[in-house]
Amino acid sequence: MTDLLSELHARGLVASATDLGALEAALADGVTVYVGFDPTAPSLHVGNLVPLLTLRRFQLAGHKVIALVGGATGLIGDPSGRSTERSLNTDEVVASWVERVKSQLQQFLDFEGDNPAILVSNLEWTDPMSAIAFLRDVGKHFSVNQMLSKESVAARLNGPGISYTEFSYMLLQAMDYLHLYRDHGCRLQVGGSDQWGNITAGLDLIRKVEGSEARAHGLTVPLVTKADGTKFGKTAGGAIWVDPAQTSPFAFYQFWLNTDDRDVAKLMRIYSFRPLADVEQTIADWEAAPATRGAQRALAAELTDLVHGQQTREHIEAASAALFGRGELAGLPQDIWRQATEDVPTAAVTPGTPLIDALVATGLCDSKSAARRAIKEGGAYVNNVRADDPEALLDTDGLHDRWVLLRRGKRTIAVADLAPQTPVEMG
Repeated sequence: MTDLLSELHARGLVASATDLGALEAALADGVTVYVGFDPTAPSLHVGNLVPLLTLRRFQLAGHKVIALVGGATGLIGDPSGRSTERSLNTDEVVASWVERVKSQLQQFLDFEGDNPAILVSNLEWTDPMSAIAFLRDVGKHFSVNQMLSKESVAARLNGPGISYTEFSYMLLQAMDYLHLYRDHGCRLQVGGSDQWGNITAGLDLIRKVEGSEARAHGLTVPLVTKADGTKFGKTAGGAIWVDPAQTSPFAFYQFWLNTDDRDVAKLMRIYSFRPLADVEQTIADWEAAPATRGAQRALAAELTDLVHGQQTREHIEAASAALFGRGELAGLPQDIWRQATEDVPTAAVTPGTPLIDALVATGLCDSKSAARRAIKEGGAYVNNVRADDPEALLDTDGLHDRWVLLRRGKRTIAVADLAPQTPVEMG
């Protein structure tokens, strides 16, 4: 347990802490620690994984962990890190997101065994409380002057302003910490660095209500950004989600595989559960031969295994190789094939279509004469086999009796879809 704090430092997972000496002493005896996750979407994203996987590290080190889902705070909206007000979602939407986030949290924490994690929603203790009780029992302990100085509030006061609803958010989160302190003996809250004001508000409330001898701690992990300064976990298509229905496993794997060279060492230390010495060796090997992208491959493999499973990752790697002639197409699951070719040019053709016509229909060649020439010169491939007959026809002997992978040269690919076409009725 005492080595955990040193490892968190070495991995770049400590942004700030209340009192490192006191925290280290508490960790030596074991603590109960919690992290909160507001259901602001129907899925967690890769940014949420930083505090979540940190919570997992605490559990693996023997500490008691609590995952809190913000069934109440998710109805309000955290102003931290935002320049504008959040749109309020309905009770029904938030409730459905709570259940989905709860399900995802159970993928990463152990809720059985000798040291099971605890899963709670703050709606359990917030919903029964009256407004009068909240103002008297919680609001009375907060100075508006101090609240105005918090970064999340001050930033909004200098801009478009902040509603009383979001202004009150830190009181709700502070009440969460007090509740878990009392009911579960929780002595440590971990969150992203944008949560520092909310965490310290909870510590202040605990001291004021429980007395100056109360011992509780706060620790924040960094909000990961890319080398270019942009927010990590975002792409042109939006956030990278944990839910495979929102970000396909193939796209998830590719996201990590395409990590910028400037970011990969930092991300490996933050996200990997391999021993730090092994991580550093992988980084050193990659730095000696960066063209291999060994660090990116290791990162993509480990995170995809963690989120989607080893078998899915192996299918993804096989599909990636097969698309460019380095592996077998046979045996690829249909869903992985669809994910892998989602952005590949695809044309619907009927079985028996001449290969030359298919090369033109998919855009691999701009004319029949160009297609014929590509075949004669050995630059056209059907299912990774070089085509040598300009008169060849495409039949249903494709992947899952439907798809045929066409390639021109080494890397220009397209898909011919041989699915039966629905006849168009003429009026």
